[in-house]
Amino acid sequence: MVHLSVNANMSGCAEAAFRAIGVDYQKLDQLMGKPFVARPVLRRTEELQVRFRWRCLSELLLEAALVLLLAAAPILQARDKDKLSYGEGLIVNVPFPEATVEQVVQDVAQNGMIRGTKEYNKDEYVGGAHAADSTRAFPPWTAGGKVFYKVRLQALDPRNFKDSGDMGTLAVRYVLQPQGDKNTVLRIDAIFVEDFRKIVHASNGSVENSEYKDIHDHLDAIDVMKQQTVEAENERQEFLKKKQLQAANGDAPAATPVAPASVAAAPVYSSSVASGPIASAPAVANPPATTVAATTVAAEPTSPTEETSGQTLEEHVKDLRRQVERLVKSPGAPLKSAPFHTASTLNPLQPGTEVLILISTPYWYGVETREGQHGWISRDELDPMP
Repeated sequence: MVHLSVNANMSGCAEAAFRAIGVDYQKLDQLMGKPFVARPVLRRTEELQVRFRWRCLSELLLEAALVLLLAAAPILQARDKDKLSYGEGLIVNVPFPEATVEQVVQDVAQNGMIRGTKEYNKDEYVGGAHAADSTRAFPPWTAGGKVFYKVRLQALDPRNFKDSGDMGTLAVRYVLQPQGDKNTVLRIDAIFVEDFRKIVHASNGSVENSEYKDIHDHLDAIDVMKQQTVEAENERQEFLKKKQLQAANGDAPAATPVAPASVAAAPVYSSSVASGPIASAPAVANPPATTVAATTVAAEPTSPTEETSGQTLEEHVKDLRRQVERLVKSPGAPLKSAPFHTASTLNPLQPGTEVLILISTPYWYGVETREGQHGWISRDELDPMP
């Protein structure tokens, strides 16, 4: 008969089984040498051991299944999210009247580029696009409003479109629907249609968001220009009231300081550029800003140190003028009412006309002329000061 040692061969589940039936396994080890005691005890031990092994295995399988489910849940949610993100487009309520939004959308549709996608990794956008009244890439729009399109033909595998990998037509659709007099609902959709298989690939939203950002920047620039125009008009009116009050009190015209005269000629300078020599420089009709600085220095006896300071001031004024002033290129440029090509022309500017930069955007400058007129000029139509 083989003598078995319970302590040496007993597993954790078997030990728990002995404790459950109230058997002292240390004493059992001593009884294992007796055949009439060992056989029934061993048989009972094997049964309990098998039961507990299955129970332990079941618990492990259950825990593993729970872990797998918890790990797979985010992946399944991400897949569902990816499916929902394609083809949703963009709908936004713009706090501008329809006429203003329409002019901006027309300008963006004519800028020749589609942002938020690219054909090659080194590109920033897809170029070569053109504005269109309609396109076969989109089904006819029947939900009302004004519709505009921007189309790029023979686009090669544009990025951010689902499963795109061929050549086809890349199209963006803009839909404008007025909401009262001051708001407009703007909807933007982008798709890519293969030329050969005619398969439609939906956008993941990158194109729509990038195109709206371009429109939003244009609208913000218009809003800033309007606010500055109102502020300039308020400053002009305030200065005129002060001037009329001085005239009523009998003040001599010669006593009028130079600085207010410059504000009257160019009221926005003080709010757009730091006050000082640059603010009064563009207001002088004939001499440049250096003449004003020289006149100020000549009022007192000059010393070598003062002459050096005067030259430094003049050079500083020239540097500032180069930064904030531009010259109109030949053959001239139109002064627009808003930063887009379809906006109305306020005044045609002759070559060499000096303008002061008030607002800078990626494609346009908000400027003021010497006559105090405000408007927009394309960056490509201006040269820096010599």
